[in-house]
Amino acid sequence: MSTPTPPSVYNRANPFKAQITANYSLTSEGSAKDTRHVVVNLGESGISYVPGDSLGVVPRNFPSVVDELLPHLGLAPETPVDQPTGPVALRDLLINQYVLNRVSKKFVKGLLEKLPEGEKKTQLAEIVGNEEAFDDYVFTRDYTDVLIEYPHQFTAQEFLPLANKIAPRLYSIASSPKAHPGEVHLTIAVVNYTTHGRAKYGLASGYLGHGQEPNKSEVPVYIQPTKHFHMPANEANIIMVGPGTGIAPFRAFLEHRAIEGATGQSWLFFGDQKKATDFLYENEFSAMLEKGTLTRLDTAFSRDQAEKIYVQNRMQENGAELWKWLKEGAYFYVCGDAKRMAKDVHQKLIDIAQEHGGLSPEAAKEYVEVTLAKTEKRYLKDVY
Repeated sequence: MSTPTPPSVYNRANPFKAQITANYSLTSEGSAKDTRHVVVNLGESGISYVPGDSLGVVPRNFPSVVDELLPHLGLAPETPVDQPTGPVALRDLLINQYVLNRVSKKFVKGLLEKLPEGEKKTQLAEIVGNEEAFDDYVFTRDYTDVLIEYPHQFTAQEFLPLANKIAPRLYSIASSPKAHPGEVHLTIAVVNYTTHGRAKYGLASGYLGHGQEPNKSEVPVYIQPTKHFHMPANEANIIMVGPGTGIAPFRAFLEHRAIEGATGQSWLFFGDQKKATDFLYENEFSAMLEKGTLTRLDTAFSRDQAEKIYVQNRMQENGAELWKWLKEGAYFYVCGDAKRMAKDVHQKLIDIAQEHGGLSPEAAKEYVEVTLAKTEKRYLKDVY
């Protein structure tokens, strides 16, 4: 059973400048995704963690994004901006402190006020005045996109209050500290897309996946201890549902249990688009199956057949066995997309309790949501 992570001198207010020492693709050529394995070296920080914890990362912008934006603002890169520690060049400030991959609503409203009367102002006013249209407008645009459509120059003092500050992003840790001392491993799905004729990256995933030179001590990180997503005792059985990058904490769990010689059985449900290109950590899990660290592995590759198959379909197919594990005390973990996958998995658990436990719809819901989740604390989620 994992013990809580001890406090560190490094935290959200005082992150440690770590190095990325490895960064490689987990997806093969032909995949629709760019999923990467990133190794963060914690150096002499003394930072410790347990499986189930997350790594807080303070991302920054690609310098090219800032260099593209500054001429549209009419500002020089070296423009000094007063900060509590003294003047900082505007270019450095924008790279390190402001979200630039998506325009803020307050900037668009501020721009609207500054535009001269005429067709452009009327057009933008109509967008701002319609909540749905406004949401759609900012969703696909960054500051440069907007200033290309509605040119206007700003002083640094005018622009900065209209932009949002960068906040840390949390990533489920994909490694056991016992397997990789002094390191944190991450499973990163890099967000990349093209809108309005310009290629863009997600802020944090782009920074970690493609925006950071290896072996430079400049990635600000800290541990965010988990409150509830801890591993059970080594003799307990565990069922883990982690499609896509939701696999991360379960790689950590399995590595940890292997080193600790856990006697409990482990059952993993993993899913993604195509087996040939998107089976993350396939060789590692195959080796774990051979060694017995992993008792069962059920996969669902949604695009490998005409009808889409997901992890919840595999749960349903194995419903009788899954119910048996739960009734015998197994812990049930789910990690990944909260909006769709986790909801579907939750409903499937209720369905299985009805079908294989002979419970009424109300009793099945009560068993999953109260008995399993709250009373016995055997149903644990890390969803986002």
